[in-house]
Amino acid sequence: ILTILGNSAVLATAVKRSSLLKSPELLTVNLAVADIGMALSMYPLAIASAWNHAWLGGDASCVYYALMGFLFGVCSMMTLCAMAVIRFLVTNSSKSNSNKITKNTVCILIAFIWLYSLLWAILPLVGWGYYGPEPFGISCTIAWSKFHNSSNGFSFILSMFLLCTVLPALTIVACYLGIAWKVHKAYQEIQNIDRIPNAAKLEKKLTLMAVLISVGFLSSWTPYAATSFWSIFNSSDSLQPVVTLLPCLFAKSSTAYNPFIYYVFSKTFRCEVKKLQCCCGWRVHYFSSDNSMENPVSTMWSG
Repeated sequence: ILTILGNSAVLATAVKRSSLLKSPELLTVNLAVADIGMALSMYPLAIASAWNHAWLGGDASCVYYALMGFLFGVCSMMTLCAMAVIRFLVTNSSKSNSNKITKNTVCILIAFIWLYSLLWAILPLVGWGYYGPEPFGISCTIAWSKFHNSSNGFSFILSMFLLCTVLPALTIVACYLGIAWKVHKAYQEIQNIDRIPNAAKLEKKLTLMAVLISVGFLSSWTPYAATSFWSIFNSSDSLQPVVTLLPCLFAKSSTAYNPFIYYVFSKTFRCEVKKLQCCCGWRVHYFSSDNSMENPVSTMWSG
């Protein structure tokens, strides 16, 4: 519910401000699309299976669930990587060069991210890697447990781990360390000035927001990655069901964090959310008012 409501607010704000959106903000919109896509395509089936105490459906629904999770997970990771690279380029470039990152460039980058994610999600369907149920039995993912006795599966997970996890994570860390050093040097140069320029304050706030988004995503998925790799080299039976369940739930909760981070750090997003709340409150009042049918015009004007 938090994922759907929060990311819907992000998308509604983006649509309302579409003409004012800067090119890097399109990546934020793409991240919200991936988060809400994961929530709508996966969570209802997982919740129903949890109430049922067993996976609902057969192999087809299991493959569908795992494919959606892999698709949106890789898309989110690569989007965060792209956000870090663009923030690094903007921070370390002159104003004239930073303007070269146009909306068309970012749209092409987003299309590449989705194609890259789709490619990795389809590979297990064509024979490289496998999809299967989680050890606790109420959701599905990559069949980690098959990899310790399968060269095909092991080569897939190793390649996926390097190209979809390690390299993007290292890129994110390197970019934000570079940004932090650049900002530190900039603040040292202006430390004798009484007032820090508004542009420097904004740059610092945007960078901190991007760092928190990346840290939230990586920290949410790290416990799941750890238990998954344990399953590669050891039997899943050696772990208690709750030990495999909690990291999975914690990883899926990552889709709900970002709108709260935007709300704290973005004054524009806060104002737009308040306008949406007022709009929704007005509509509820309008349709539930006892006198709305008697005098709809006066009710509308008073609203």
